[in-house]
Amino acid sequence: MSQSLELLLIQVLMPDNDARRQAEEQIKRLAKDPQVVPALIHHLRTAKTPNVRQLAAVILRRKITGHWAKLSSQIRQLVKSSLIESITVEHSPLVRRASANVVSIIAKYAVPAGEWPELFPFLFQCSQSVQEDHREVALILFSSLTETVGDTFQAHFADLQSLLLKCLQDETSTRVRVAALKAVGSFLEFTSAGADVVKFREFIPSILNVSRQCLANGEEDVASIAFEIFDELIESPAPLGDSVGSIVQFSLEVCSSKKLETNTRHQAIQLISWLAKYKSNALKKNKLVVPILQVMCPLLAEAAEEDEEDEDSDLASDRAAAEVIDTMAVNLPKLVFPPILEFASLSIQQVNPKYREASATALGVVSEGCFELMKDKMEPILHIVLGALRDQEQMVRGAASFALGQFAEYLQPEITSHYEIILPCILNSLDDASDGVKEKSYYALAAFCENMGEEILPFLDPLMGRLLATLQNSPRNLQETCMSAIGSVATAAEQAFVPYAERVLELMKIFMVLTNDEDLCSRARATELVGIVAMAVGRMRMEPILPAFIEAAISGFSLEFSELREYTHGFFSNVAEMMDDGFAQYLPHVVPLAFSSCNLDDGSALDIDDSDDDENLNGFGGISSDEDAHDEPRVRNISIRTGVLDEKAAATQAIGMFALHTKSSYAPYLEESLKILVKHSSYFHEDVRLQAITALKHMVTAAQEVYQGHNDGPTKAREVLDTVMKICIKTMNDDDDKEVVAQACLNVADIIKDCGYMAIEPYMHELVAATLLLLQEKSACQQAESDSDDDDTSHDEVLMDAVSDLLPAYAKSMGPHFGPVFAKLFEPLMKFARASRPPQDRTMVVACLAEVAQEMGAPIGSYVNNVMSLVLKELASSEATNRRNAAFCVGELCKNGGEATLKYYGEILRGLHPLFGESEPDDAVRDNAAGAVARMIMVRPDSIPLNQVLPVFLKVLPLKEDHEESLAVYGCICNLVLSSNPQILSLVPELVNLVAQVVVSPAETPEVKAIVGRLFSHLISLYGHQMQPILSNLSPAHANALAAFAPTS
Repeated sequence: MSQSLELLLIQVLMPDNDARRQAEEQIKRLAKDPQVVPALIHHLRTAKTPNVRQLAAVILRRKITGHWAKLSSQIRQLVKSSLIESITVEHSPLVRRASANVVSIIAKYAVPAGEWPELFPFLFQCSQSVQEDHREVALILFSSLTETVGDTFQAHFADLQSLLLKCLQDETSTRVRVAALKAVGSFLEFTSAGADVVKFREFIPSILNVSRQCLANGEEDVASIAFEIFDELIESPAPLGDSVGSIVQFSLEVCSSKKLETNTRHQAIQLISWLAKYKSNALKKNKLVVPILQVMCPLLAEAAEEDEEDEDSDLASDRAAAEVIDTMAVNLPKLVFPPILEFASLSIQQVNPKYREASATALGVVSEGCFELMKDKMEPILHIVLGALRDQEQMVRGAASFALGQFAEYLQPEITSHYEIILPCILNSLDDASDGVKEKSYYALAAFCENMGEEILPFLDPLMGRLLATLQNSPRNLQETCMSAIGSVATAAEQAFVPYAERVLELMKIFMVLTNDEDLCSRARATELVGIVAMAVGRMRMEPILPAFIEAAISGFSLEFSELREYTHGFFSNVAEMMDDGFAQYLPHVVPLAFSSCNLDDGSALDIDDSDDDENLNGFGGISSDEDAHDEPRVRNISIRTGVLDEKAAATQAIGMFALHTKSSYAPYLEESLKILVKHSSYFHEDVRLQAITALKHMVTAAQEVYQGHNDGPTKAREVLDTVMKICIKTMNDDDDKEVVAQACLNVADIIKDCGYMAIEPYMHELVAATLLLLQEKSACQQAESDSDDDDTSHDEVLMDAVSDLLPAYAKSMGPHFGPVFAKLFEPLMKFARASRPPQDRTMVVACLAEVAQEMGAPIGSYVNNVMSLVLKELASSEATNRRNAAFCVGELCKNGGEATLKYYGEILRGLHPLFGESEPDDAVRDNAAGAVARMIMVRPDSIPLNQVLPVFLKVLPLKEDHEESLAVYGCICNLVLSSNPQILSLVPELVNLVAQVVVSPAETPEVKAIVGRLFSHLISLYGHQMQPILSNLSPAHANALAAFAPTS
């Protein structure tokens, strides 16, 4: 075989394609025989030309896996010794590397079996050889062996780290330093233990030295390995320690150097972004935020080179810098906002328009993270951005429009209060000469209007005139943004949109039958808009004309355009909500479409790393690899068709909405829907999981209706409930996305509210354990890195609000029996009330305590001494929400806390008093203060100085905003009157005027009006004709309303 094989190897390397193909076919046949292995080894060692020796190694690597077990021990030993000899004495670097690759494959089988004890000693010896080639190939082998026998390195880890550090510092060979750098990357990728990762910190100075040398020599691709290593270190939970400073300095040097390739600079900027995301505390601790921003902010103003303008804009330095600033703002808002505002204030005055553009862009990108800080600086911020909107340069105006859109999205509700100056500016910019500015202005308009209510009405006519005109006479991209703006206007205007609905819907019909590829995005937007308009104008107006739109929407599924299907599922969801049970007639047509989208192939694309440079020999690929059948190749990258993800998420949401609104009519689809949602609840992408978790709650609602009246109904409904509860608890514990976990918590709270304690009783132990874990910030979604022990550990406000909703839900279902459970949760909850925590954390705790007290009752008394100082401090908070919740809480503590609260009555009244004065700007705060006083009076009227309290109390009535306090407030007054309390009876004129206002108020319920009616009747029965002068001073409307409650003689 050996002689014929040599000829075939030579023939494979010939330029003649036919000869090469014939040789490949013959080698394939020969390669089925295990004896091919010693034959290839022979040629690897003896062939005269390096190309043939290399090819022998390449084929050996491909075939050795299938034959290794069949070889005798003597031949195995021959193979191993020959490979080591090849690595040692071979002059060709390509042949050495090819031999090293074979060693890596054989080691996978031989090392764990103890059949190659001499390999590691050989490699360590080789790595310390005086010959540069030996040191280099040893490091290359160490790199490749991590993929096959990495586990066996654990025993040698300390020696390996010392070796790698020494090779990184090799002063005589750049090749060795580079190979060592690559080996460090391989080992770090394999290393998961935090203690081992920490040891790599001492490598950082040497890694930086090698990288700087490579950059100086123009070897940017090698230097980029350093960024990959730092990525691994940053994403590891292990802290970086003092090394973070040198990593940041290096990254800033690289991203500031315009001489370097765009991709290299982008890697450096991306590294800063990872640091901001995963090691934000380290940046804070090492005072690196300002130095980073001093580089990133000017990068926002960096103009792209002419030859780069057509390249991938995602790599552009200005865009990448914006992402860094955005990430830093989300994670370190207090440190980021002041320098950003300073940069924006100075840059807006620059002659260079790129700096004026950067000024508006910077404010726009930080608005998500710095929203709390920006709300207090709205005037200077708007001065900058609205000025930029009038700039002579279109790039500056475009950035200003973008910033206004961001403000509208993130600075709610404060930004809406400035609508009188902002909306006219946006309207003017809709006429901009630049289509790009117009498009961003429509985006800003859409985002702004979405959060408006009746404030939009004065602008409605000019707005819709402009939007309808644009819709008919603009390029497609502008039309699409315009549709988004119309949707926002319709949502804000509600019934006031009715006069415009017919015209909008007629235009949408035109878009909803477009079939050209370039028009399908517009068709998708139009389909979405019809659903939004339907929600605004209501079922009565939409139902007669709906069939044509449903038919057009369904027909779009034949066009194979994922975005259109996504928006169409959203349209069906809106129509189901608008039609409620009337949507049942469409279920046979739309549910199969949703199922089809849910079951789509994800289209995940795995980029397999199964090639080596030294194997691309003369295009040789004709010999298949036995290794493929046995090994999982390394996945280099995973790319996902995001359109399919969005479509799946929309379809999943639609299933839930169909079930929620059609209830018993959804019976034929319930079982299949449940299967899909269970599967999607553990889907790899959080957007789909979120919609699945949300929809599962709706399945519980539908199941209760579907199985009502069935013989086995309770059992089947229980099965659905059990399925959903198990998934929710698993999600709370194991899901790594905070928004998904928050939704699972809300599901549980809703299920308790709808189904009662008996429904969740079997799961109570698990629920409490999961809740405790979340309060302790130890669940899977909270396992973020922390480089310090800062008390103000960041967390997702939405998540903890949802977690804190669980405690009142448990209390409501269990009543006083919640006491022992609350005892376990109390201390972890109170951690969020520490002085170092932000105001929103403290008020979350206070609101939770209030609701628990309200639902649990008397057992709250044992916590009064622990929480009262917190609640009293919160009464004086600078935040209205905090004062409001504190007032509500103090009232509930007094109502339910028993004797424990009495000693605090004086302090409480002093704390509440400022909330009744003119200095209190918030009506809801004042209403809750009134509610607190009412509860105190009802529980212990003898402990309240009524002669001082009642005049102040009545002066702030009627309630202005929080009518949930009505029963407590007016019930208290009624009780005092019915018990003929002398202090209240001295205030009859004020009482009559109050009753008159309450009975005519559209905001008050019949129950509340009945209470004040009894109060008024009692006053009439007490005072009779003496009331006449008071009644005669009332307005006719008030007098007539009270007449209904006057006792008939």
